[in-house]
Amino acid sequence: MSHDGDGGASAPRIRRGPQTLRGAAAAGPTFDQMLLSSDDPRSSERQSTTTDAWRVLRIQGEFVEGFGALADLGPAISVFGSARTGPGAAEYEQAREVGRRLAEAGFGVVTGGGPGAMEAANRGAKEAGGLSIGLGIELPHEQGMNDWVDLGVDFRYFFVRKVMFLKYSQGFVVVPGGLGTLDELFEALTLVQTGKVTAFPVVLLGRDFWGPLVDWIRDSLVERGMVNPADVSLLQLADSPEEAVHLVLNTVAGRRWPDREDWDPDHQRITADHGFAAGDPQ
Repeated sequence: MSHDGDGGASAPRIRRGPQTLRGAAAAGPTFDQMLLSSDDPRSSERQSTTTDAWRVLRIQGEFVEGFGALADLGPAISVFGSARTGPGAAEYEQAREVGRRLAEAGFGVVTGGGPGAMEAANRGAKEAGGLSIGLGIELPHEQGMNDWVDLGVDFRYFFVRKVMFLKYSQGFVVVPGGLGTLDELFEALTLVQTGKVTAFPVVLLGRDFWGPLVDWIRDSLVERGMVNPADVSLLQLADSPEEAVHLVLNTVAGRRWPDREDWDPDHQRITADHGFAAGDPQ
């Protein structure tokens, strides 16, 4: 629940692109809902500025805004997980530790910008002095950017937001989460499997949580010939934040785990000798 300027409770608030809407103004559908609507194409609504033809321009503009905001991001890793994971929960503290370790290794940390595990990873990065990025999304209910985000970009459309995650990240760390987390996980996995992105680590933190999913892929999909056995190895399981970050850095470096002398002694950041110079083209 949001609050008005006098501190009293008010109607729910939502973000709709660059707009903040409250009360009756917040009652309409989201942009994703309008895009995917199956309304009669001959209806008068389709003749207004919300038609698909106009919508293409809005989508194009959202890509331009995202590309512009993130163009100078430098090396970054996305961390995905549940918005429902509260502070003090084991998964929250693990995501926070992942964010901290990634920041100490010289990576920006990208999340969906919301609460829960997303907040935890942003918090860990911020506390370690790293760059904390949030890619928010318009939802029917208020979520809002968490307070640990340095650079936040709000999106109307899920698919535009997904492009930003993939374009500006060198890998994913996935902590336990629900349907949204699974959607992001399998989007990344599909793009790696089809060669749309290369040398892209997908690390699942929490063997007890993710192990049964990997077993199902192997025992059901591979067994039925629906998935190549080699594709199972695209998913890397980790038992601790330290191991998860190790797997990410080892894959991204493409050669070996950096020796101690390869690290900046002041900040313990991977040096440009390992290909992580800020501003490298994506």
